[in-house]
Amino acid sequence: MKEIEQELDKLFDKYHLCFSDRDDFKKITQDIYNHPEFKKRMSNGFLHHDDISLVSHILEDSVLTYILSKKYLNKNSNSNYRIDLAVKISMLHDLYTIPWQNNPEAHVHHFFSKHGFRHPVESTINSILWYPDIFQDKMDREIIIDGIIHHMFPLPVRRINKKINKVELKNMNNYLLLSSDYKMIIDNSLKRGRIGILSLSRSKYKEGRIMAKADRIVSRKQIKNFESFKALLTGTNKKLNKKNK
Repeated sequence: MKEIEQELDKLFDKYHLCFSDRDDFKKITQDIYNHPEFKKRMSNGFLHHDDISLVSHILEDSVLTYILSKKYLNKNSNSNYRIDLAVKISMLHDLYTIPWQNNPEAHVHHFFSKHGFRHPVESTINSILWYPDIFQDKMDREIIIDGIIHHMFPLPVRRINKKINKVELKNMNNYLLLSSDYKMIIDNSLKRGRIGILSLSRSKYKEGRIMAKADRIVSRKQIKNFESFKALLTGTNKKLNKKNK
């Protein structure tokens, strides 16, 4: 908890958030970042881009999502856009199951089941089970789920099809626990932009599209070399291996 608060304070200073915006952001996110599964991803065991912790990445995405959302509403005052939903999408978008860099447990047999294509669906499943209160409202849940699934656009997402074993989700047991309603929402989202076993589509909702924009901006800053970019597809980061020697 203390580490996360310290990380947030650094980001608030970096992006020059006023005190009221800091309080507003924490009200939206504190129930998420206080969860033990979220806290676990602050450790060195969960490195996301090179040696940046997964939580550090998520928090920066979320702060930037908050800023971009406020700018959007300032220009579109009559919009029904929801800042809280955009930020929640950002806080949940990378809650995948296991570390993916240089981790033998992350191995898969099929190329399009690799982390980069698979993790949006894993994160959706985990988020639904870990934060059920966030998904109580029917419209909210559709916006959040669609935003998480398509946050990598313009990169595609691995669909869940009839050959479910070939998706190689690392949280398949959790997927099987979902109600038919949640499975249907996930399936309908993945049907958009269908190209074989992949879905290539941006989010239907502005909240998801603005969050995806924030993720692209932050990721470009964090992925600083070819090895880091290649790791997104291979799962092996030679640069990180050298650092750990």
